[in-house]
Amino acid sequence: MVDFAGWEMPVQYAGVIEEHRAVRSQAGLFDVSHMGEIRVHGPEAERFLERNTPNNVAKLDIGRAQYSGLMTERGTYADDLLIYRRGETDFLLVVNAANRHADLAILEQRAGLGVTLEDLSDQFALLAVQGPKAEEIVAQLTSDPIRELRYYGFLEGHVLGAPALISRTGYTGEDGFELYLVADQAEAVWEALIASGASEGLQPAGLGARDSLRLEAAMALYGHELTEEITPLEAGLGWVVKFKKGDYLGRDVLLAQKEAGLTRRLCGFEVVERGIAREGHEVLSNGELVGTATSGVWSPTLEKAIGMAYLPAALTEPGTPLEIQVRKRRLAAKVVELPFYRRPEA
Repeated sequence: MVDFAGWEMPVQYAGVIEEHRAVRSQAGLFDVSHMGEIRVHGPEAERFLERNTPNNVAKLDIGRAQYSGLMTERGTYADDLLIYRRGETDFLLVVNAANRHADLAILEQRAGLGVTLEDLSDQFALLAVQGPKAEEIVAQLTSDPIRELRYYGFLEGHVLGAPALISRTGYTGEDGFELYLVADQAEAVWEALIASGASEGLQPAGLGARDSLRLEAAMALYGHELTEEITPLEAGLGWVVKFKKGDYLGRDVLLAQKEAGLTRRLCGFEVVERGIAREGHEVLSNGELVGTATSGVWSPTLEKAIGMAYLPAALTEPGTPLEIQVRKRRLAAKVVELPFYRRPEA
């Protein structure tokens, strides 16, 4: 157990590699109740979110979610987040635990008439069931039509008889569901999931497996691949940035960057000799410092050391040789395409 943004969080239960492989082959259960939930509602809620995020909120149907970011004037993210549309004028933002209070302060400062903000974080527990057996496991605890949900779809229903927002989302690169529950129902639902999932190979999983799974799927982590110094274009999130939807905070900066061309870009690399790159390790090309690893792990799926780093545009072609400074050693590495892993049916 470790402190994480003020929460006591499990790093591992049986072990990171075992938990990781369970999610890839069967299913894993994560308690991610540390995430923040902020309700944004009122007649101006849609317009408010359109002004502050780069994705197209207006095209979001009720019962659908989208990945986006809370923009700064510099065209970067104050945080990355999910936006759930629960009604015509009713949205739920899911934000990172470490940024919850700062995000709320930013939103409150920018909100005007017709926008109401509520921090609901302490009212919600959040459990994530991830892996190819996730649908079978969750379906045993609800009569709601979860099998009909598409990726990034959600419904307001019940799990084990308790009210729940059931979302087909996740942070592992696998199929799965995230269950937003009334906080005092979390323990009962956790125990029921463990029991119903036993025959499907479900295992509880901690922060360690969550990190290695998301990295294999090349999913950015705020504070690592995303900061207030990095634009979503540089982070490979150009698909989130909608220039045609109208004006929003940071749009002009992003448009100018796109037109000028990126000078750096987030890249994947693999270490081609024995050793593991970690966050903060220097990345070199021909002996010259060209970047720093934003994340790095041993991949249980690929059985090799992998990582991500921001590199100059000239060094982003797959196959480009690199070196990673690990303590007193320089490990040979090379640029590879992202993501490192795609689930077979994706």
